[in-house]
Order: sequence, then C-alpha cells, then structure tokens
Amino acid sequence: MEEREVRQGESPEREEAEAEAAGAAEEAAAAKAEAAGEESEATEQEQPQEETPAEPDPKDAELAALNNRLLRLQADFDNYRRRTKAESEELGNFVTAQVVAKFLKVLDNFERAEANASAAPESLLKGLNQIKRQFETALKELGVSEIAALGEKFDPNIHEAVLRGQDSNVADETIDLVLEKGYRLGNKVIRHSKVRVITNE
Repeated sequence: MEEREVRQGESPEREEAEAEAAGAAEEAAAAKAEAAGEESEATEQEQPQEETPAEPDPKDAELAALNNRLLRLQADFDNYRRRTKAESEELGNFVTAQVVAKFLKVLDNFERAEANASAAPESLLKGLNQIKRQFETALKELGVSEIAALGEKFDPNIHEAVLRGQDSNVADETIDLVLEKGYRLGNKVIRHSKVRVITNE
C-alpha cells in the first residue's frame, strides 16, 4: 500500500515534467520551422530576378527620325550656302570685268590725248569731246543714266539741295543750277544731283 501511494504521489510531477519537455520540443520545432522559413525567404530574395526586356518606345523612334531629318536639312543648307556664295562671287567678278573693260577704252583715249597734248588746242578739245562721248556711251551700255535736274521741281529722293536761291521769275522749289550731276542705275540712285533750289519766301 505504501509503495503504491508513493508512485501515485510521484505521478503528477512526472506528468508535469513530461508536459514541460513536450512544450519545449514544440517551441524548438516552431523556432526551427521559422528559421527555415526566413532562410528560404532570404534565399529567394538573394536570387537575381530575370529582367524582362523593355519594349521600344515609339517616341524614341520618332525623335531619332526627326533628328536624322534635321541633320540632312542642315547639310543641304550648308551646301546651298556654299554654292550660292561661289555663284555670287563669280557673278560679281563677271560684272566687274565687264565694267572695267568698258572704261579701259576710255583710259586708252585719255592716254592718247595726253601723248598729243602739244597739239593744237582745237584738236585737243576735239579729242576730249570724243572721250566724253565714249564715256557716256559706256555708262549707257551699263544701264546708267543721268538724273534730270535743271528746271525740274526739287525731289529729295533724287536731288540734294546744297544751296538756296531767290528768283521772282522762277517758281519756288525749282532747280535753277546743277552743281554736280546725279546718276541712277535703273531705278536705283547711284548719286544724288547736287543742286540749288529757288525759295522766294
């Protein structure tokens, strides 16, 4: 009887110990499982993810096309500018050569007149008149004409008033004296006529 009572008295302590051992085992298993889960997540995070190739943006293609077009236009414009400059220089040289050729003839006649300066005054005067006519012909062939001034109404677009005069027989703003002739090339004034203008007031 006494031995049975002792076993019965030890049974609760044993059961408590076994319960504690079981609880500890469960906690250890839970901790292990949690650690395994964290390790698995860490491993998944460490593994590089495969990048999906990005699709080309239509705007990038359009921008590249516009950029190429701009470069072509710029190259075309540079070529046009160089070609135009060369043509302009060539035209300028051609016009200059034509003008010089006209006046070289006049220079030749002046040199002839200079060589014959000892001739009679009448012959010298005749030679100078011929040179003058030749000079006027050269200007006419180049499209240069004299601006009408004497007896004309003063026009500031083609005349330059350098003097003012009075004459009751002449209407106001009339040119009665030309001090220096003016010339024009077509409709473009090369040089204004320097004149005296009547002002009676």
